[in-house]
Formats: sequence, structure tokens, C-alpha cells
Amino acid sequence: MTTEPSRAIEIERKYDVDVDMALPVWEGIPGVTAVTDGELRALDARYFDTMDAALSRAGVALRRRTGGSDEGWHVKGPREGDGRLELGWPLGEDDGVPDAVARAIARWTTSPLSSLARIENDRTAYLLTGPSGTVAEFVDDRVRATDLRAGEQREWREWEMELGPAAAPDVAGREAFFAAVEAAIFAAGGRHAASGSKLARALGF
Repeated sequence: MTTEPSRAIEIERKYDVDVDMALPVWEGIPGVTAVTDGELRALDARYFDTMDAALSRAGVALRRRTGGSDEGWHVKGPREGDGRLELGWPLGEDDGVPDAVARAIARWTTSPLSSLARIENDRTAYLLTGPSGTVAEFVDDRVRATDLRAGEQREWREWEMELGPAAAPDVAGREAFFAAVEAAIFAAGGRHAASGSKLARALGF
């Protein structure tokens, strides 16, 4: 396995929605001239942490996910401003935490890790594009989560909007984009997410 991870700054917003809710109508979104047809992705992730939740307490998430174009090991760092750094490595030959990943999280913990949750997600992804490329990716997620500590299962639907490489580079531009996005989402019946992450919701937080 390569020890040099991929790096990306993730800037996204999450929304709670009802199971049978229709998708938003994307009109008047700054910089967006077209929306692609939905692409179906079957994602299956396991999330890891220490027994005392050292990673979660530091605002860090560690997962191994299959499915989708970015399948592999991912470390999402603590939030900084309106984004967070995401590091990625290939899957490797087994489901044990690779040495390169362990080194990346050593600043937060070197204690043994265990699998806390499994999150299966039937995702439909749409690209919002403009003259310069992908402004953002909108995903419609139907989630089945298992709390592996307690054996409890939960299901829900949520939407996420994540900025792409052609998004506005300045804070004011990003805020204008999300303001228009949220107007469309709220008009469709969406709500601000009550939980900060899929993992937190899977664990009942």
C-alpha cells in the first residue's frame, strides 16, 4: 500500500429529509447551469475508534469503505473553519488498519482500535455544474446503520451538498451558494441535520 494519502478539503452541509420526499428544484443556484442525472452507488463502511472514543472526542473519523470511486481507508480530521481535511488510502489486502493509516492517527491515539459501526448507504449522486466544471455534488442517501457495540440498527434518509473544484473560492461566494441551496432544500421540506455525522447517528447521538 502506498503511504502517501490523497488529500481533499471537504466542505459540505447535511440535511434531514423524510423517506418519501421529492428532490429539490435547483433554480437560481449561483454558478450552476446544469445538473447531471443521478448516479447510483452502493457504499458499505465500517467505522473504527478506541474503547474510550479518543478519535471521536478529537473530532476525527476513521473508516474503511467499499463502493464508489473513492473506496478505501479515510481519515477525516477535526473541523477547521467551514471544512475538514480528508485523507485517503487504498483498501489494502485485508480489513486490518494499515500501518500508514495508524501513523496518520497517532497524533490522536495509538491505542487499539475496534469497529464501532457499520453503515450501508444506497446513494444517488448528482453533479451541479457550471462553465468551469463541478460546482458541487448533491447526494441523496438512504442509510442502514448498525451500532456494533449494542447490536442496534437504525435507518434514515439524508441529503448532503459538498462543494466541488469549481465552487466559489471566497467565503462570501460559498455562503451565497449555500443560501440558495438551502432555500431550495427547505422549500422541498428538508431540515438542518440534527446529527453532525452518520457515525454519530448510527451510535444514537
